[in-house]
Formats: sequence, structure tokens, C-alpha cells
Amino acid sequence: MEKLKFSEEEKRQIVQKVKIYFTEELDQDIGNFDAEFLIDFFAEEIGAYFYNRGLYDAQALFSKKVDELADSVYELERPTEFSK
Repeated sequence: MEKLKFSEEEKRQIVQKVKIYFTEELDQDIGNFDAEFLIDFFAEEIGAYFYNRGLYDAQALFSKKVDELADSVYELERPTEFSK
């Protein structure tokens, strides 16, 4: 799997969210470097779990839509003497 890459703006927003979480939930201040290090750690160690869950969810949605499409096509079928 290719390493996760974020734009500078995305990384800045993620770092900000981590810093806010540490301040509000853990009553600890964390610097930008530490927040980025933590983000990199989580991306490397558990990112694949979230990525795979997203793929599974997308596959389930795709499968559902294909089934709906197949049902829609079936509804277009016209009766013939062979469909008794």
C-alpha cells in the first residue's frame, strides 16, 4: 500500500484537530512536531484498518447498487410465451 500523503493544508488541519483534542480531552498541550509525529504513527500503524474499512464499505455500496440496477433491468422484461 502506498504511504498516505496529505497536502500541506490537510496536514495543518489534522494537526490542529489533534492539538485541540489533547487540550480539551486530555488537558495537555502538544506542539506541532509532536502532533505530526503522532499522526504519522497512527497512519503507519493503523491507517490500513481504516483504509480497508472504507474499501469494504464502498464495495458493499457498489454491490447494492448493482443489485438495484439488475432489478431495474429485470422489471423492463416483457412477458413472452417462454416466461411462464
